[in-house]
Amino acid sequence: MSSIAARSRAGTLRALRALTAVGRCQLAGLLGLLVACVGPAVVAALLLLPVGLGHRLLPPAAAALRRCADRARERAARWSGVRVAPPDPLPPTAGARAVLADAGFWRDLGWAWLEPLVGGLLVAVPPSLVVYGAFGVLVQPFVWRLLDDGNRYAFVPVHSTATMVAALLLGLGFTAAGLLLAPSVLRLHARWGRLLLAAPRTAELVRRIEQLTDTRAVALDARADELRRIERDLHDGAQARLVALGMRLDGATRLLNDPQAARAALLEARELSARALEDLRDLVRGIQPPILTDRGLGDAVRSLALDSFLDVHVEVRLAGRLPAAVESAAYFAVNELLANAAKHSGGDRVDIVLAHGDGSGEESGGGRLSVSVTDDGRGGADPARGTGLLGVRARLATFDGSLALHSPPGGPTTVTLEIPCASSLPKTSSS
Repeated sequence: MSSIAARSRAGTLRALRALTAVGRCQLAGLLGLLVACVGPAVVAALLLLPVGLGHRLLPPAAAALRRCADRARERAARWSGVRVAPPDPLPPTAGARAVLADAGFWRDLGWAWLEPLVGGLLVAVPPSLVVYGAFGVLVQPFVWRLLDDGNRYAFVPVHSTATMVAALLLGLGFTAAGLLLAPSVLRLHARWGRLLLAAPRTAELVRRIEQLTDTRAVALDARADELRRIERDLHDGAQARLVALGMRLDGATRLLNDPQAARAALLEARELSARALEDLRDLVRGIQPPILTDRGLGDAVRSLALDSFLDVHVEVRLAGRLPAAVESAAYFAVNELLANAAKHSGGDRVDIVLAHGDGSGEESGGGRLSVSVTDDGRGGADPARGTGLLGVRARLATFDGSLALHSPPGGPTTVTLEIPCASSLPKTSSS
């Protein structure tokens, strides 16, 4: 019975998603009509440039067009998962010359003229099929007797009970076709929008260079901070104890004539050497924990869970080993997030999920390590306060990674980390 109920729920969810896709197609078509009004307004402003009036009308018209295009880019990402790279934003006080020199403006204008004709017709197909199918199912069975022999539904002349049943079945087919086509049509519409609205390749390359320059600077600063931390820990910890150890051994050599005093000095020297060794081990763990090197990210995060006083549950769905630098960044990010949860969340339980995508998605780029950390605390976390989340975000930026925080007041708080990477081994196990 449980499997039947599960299949029923899955079928209901699929039907709801299909209906939602049909509604989105209808909304996209209506928004295409709005674009059809904005595009001619921009062209009118361009035509009025020689008489001077266009210099005043073009900037607000271009800004309205950019808002429509930005909403189309946002809908493509939210509805279909197709990312459309935006152009550089128009300056708030841009004049007509700045608008005309902007490459993104001309791409927006081309989209505004083609979207109602091509995109609008494309997204109109699923709603039209559903509405026409509903007419055949809900209307024809009740009105065919009231109409003359010229009544037809599609290619079926409806003038008898048999032809009415045929029209009803055909209506069901049209409705099913519309529901099945709607998600694919939405994706195709999003790709069509990306073809017209994506920022020029040169702008993407310039933006990428700027991003790499920024992340390189962040990585260099982080490396310098790490070297200073290691130097400070060595100076204040192991180095100080080794100096004290040398002095204690030197003192013991002067007490060779007093065996009891020499023995006490040597015992103290042994204790100092043990403490120095422990300091060095702690330092090594802070650089690269041995369990991370030997056992991988999954077992390393489990060791963090065992060390935490919170109730931490770890789920690992990793496809083998990942690059060492990626594992290290994810490990220390999880360590920081667990520390934040213990200090600030006020919760008792933390759920950690480690997963690796197979790279089959359109934007996956060879796979992504995804880490989600969820606590049952009070919520209300703000990445602008404190340096913990900012440090994690800076660490991930080196790998083009991202950090998403969802922490409504009252909780729960969920932090999702994503790092593009590829797995080096086939998938072995899940736990």
